[in-house]
Amino acid sequence: MNLWTRLLRWYDKNGRDLPWRKTQDPYRILVSEIMLQQTQVSRGLIFYDRWLKQFPDWRTLAKATNADVIKAWAGLGYNRRALMLRDIARQIVGTNRAKVCEEIVRPHEIVLHQIAGVPSTEAGWRELKGIGPYTAAAISAFALRQRTLPIDTNIRRVLGRLLFGTTYPQPMTDDKIRKNVDLVLPKRGRFYDVPQAIFDLATTHCAKVPTCASCPMRTVCPTATKFLSGRVRVPKQMVKKAVESKHRDKRFPDRIYRGRILKFVRENGTVEIDEIGPAVDTGYDATDDRDWIVAMVGRMETDGMIRRTQERISLA
Repeated sequence: MNLWTRLLRWYDKNGRDLPWRKTQDPYRILVSEIMLQQTQVSRGLIFYDRWLKQFPDWRTLAKATNADVIKAWAGLGYNRRALMLRDIARQIVGTNRAKVCEEIVRPHEIVLHQIAGVPSTEAGWRELKGIGPYTAAAISAFALRQRTLPIDTNIRRVLGRLLFGTTYPQPMTDDKIRKNVDLVLPKRGRFYDVPQAIFDLATTHCAKVPTCASCPMRTVCPTATKFLSGRVRVPKQMVKKAVESKHRDKRFPDRIYRGRILKFVRENGTVEIDEIGPAVDTGYDATDDRDWIVAMVGRMETDGMIRRTQERISLA
């Protein structure tokens, strides 16, 4: 039995029931992909339906202001993702060259907002600002049903172990995976479901510390015996942490305080800049920390999150 047959048999019985797996609408799949970047699936589920009720299609999102999307994104963190998603919608609507078409994708599901400006190839998606190689491949696989493999941390970990016997694969494994894609994706049939099966296997069995004893792939995985022997050393850190800017002796990096600033402005409307420091930092010192707050506000204004009018701050 080949790898994909084994994976799909397990997936059909054990796959997660997720709303973005029930659609081929590129918009909805893109929303899920952007939301799930640096966000757990359980949390993404809470925001996914809420977002789609407010912004159900490309055109609605394209019309949204910075303040609209930042408010809708509240609680998900990494707020630049919301603005990036809206900007992608603007790029797509801006390239629309034909009427909206109606397409029945599956029984009882009608997509009313497939726009001619939506790319129809993986290369086309990669041309859009804000879309990287993984996201382009994911949309191509899950929305366009094209035979491509989106490689993220989960895919790399599972296939690095299954194909090459590498207990803790690193990004340099990606080229080897691409060269061996025929071992993973069937040339016909449900090749688009194979990545979803791998995602779920990575979640349930093939985690950083895998549960090989109960894994459905253990008899064909060359690393299973290594892990079951108990002699594999688990690395403390898989990916080198990015160096984050941090002000003097502050407890958290600036990223955390920027999130607090945005939350404070979002919840209080227009505020004075001198109100921000004490509100976001219990150890705020006006002498040592005011310039730091002003600098963060300036960066957030450049990013389009907030607006500064002299000493007053509001959402952009």
